Amino acid sequence: MKCLVSGATGFIGRQLCQQLVAYGHTVVPLSNRGEPLCSGQPTIAVDLARCDPDANLLQGVDVVFHLAGIAHQRAPESEYAALNHTGTLRLARLAAAAGVGCFVFLSSVKAMGAPPSPAIRAESACTPPTDAYGVSKWQAECALREEFAGHSMSVVIVRPALVYGAEVKGNLQSLATGVRWGLPRPPQVGRRSMIALGDLVELLCVIAQSPPAGVHTWIACGAQAYSTQEVYDLLRESQGKGRGIGWLPHRVWQWGAWLLDALARRSRQTTYDKLFGTELYSNAAVIHATAWRPVITLADTMKEVGAARSNAS
Repeated sequence: MKCLVSGATGFIGRQLCQQLVAYGHTVVPLSNRGEPLCSGQPTIAVDLARCDPDANLLQGVDVVFHLAGIAHQRAPESEYAALNHTGTLRLARLAAAAGVGCFVFLSSVKAMGAPPSPAIRAESACTPPTDAYGVSKWQAECALREEFAGHSMSVVIVRPALVYGAEVKGNLQSLATGVRWGLPRPPQVGRRSMIALGDLVELLCVIAQSPPAGVHTWIACGAQAYSTQEVYDLLRESQGKGRGIGWLPHRVWQWGAWLLDALARRSRQTTYDKLFGTELYSNAAVIHATAWRPVITLADTMKEVGAARSNAS
């Protein structure tokens, strides 16, 4: 199978390319700047926000994995729209014109808008997204559904929950830094669905092996949800520390989060929501439709992190 992967040098793209090669597939990797993969394989530099890849790159391709996108950066709304929305639609059109059998778009649960309640959300439980990232992903989803309904090319929209791996990123990286600096144990408030990088990559490979006809939208999350306190405990364990002490009252956490938001002039999702909000999702639809099952837990991943740290020292 021949696979084109955009965003090949990203957090998810690197792992996906490695797994596809391990399965014996041919990979055509695209990246924004043309950096090589971990294996040393060069990637093809294409800025998908401003130009299309050479149509010849899509000849003979069976599956396109479109992972490239602006994520949680402070960028103008126009840049989110240019890459996450219009860039996605242009690439899908090129893939269809080249006779590609399956187009896999990595969206996000953020396309579903803010959770209206702590209830577990399925694919249809959407509210209007308000941040530029969520809006651009939602607009791309809508454009794909509208244009490719009834088309011969299979289109699969995957909405991952928060993705974690041995190389921690984003909010998890911030929390890991806080743990190293002696952050007290957070209160047991809120829970969040997450998915291991390895599980997400395996799902993408499963979709490529048996593409479903039509357009499908699936949430991707693991079997477990985690509170910030549980993540904190696992991070301490991975760093060889004992159990932390929760000496900081809940009210002080609220005040501290408010102060950070005020300093950053943040008006949408607050620091407190990120730390202690409840955001739960259901993977029932994708489990029903495919042979994929999530098997990796956060505890498994943190053990890998701890083992790697021990070997390095």
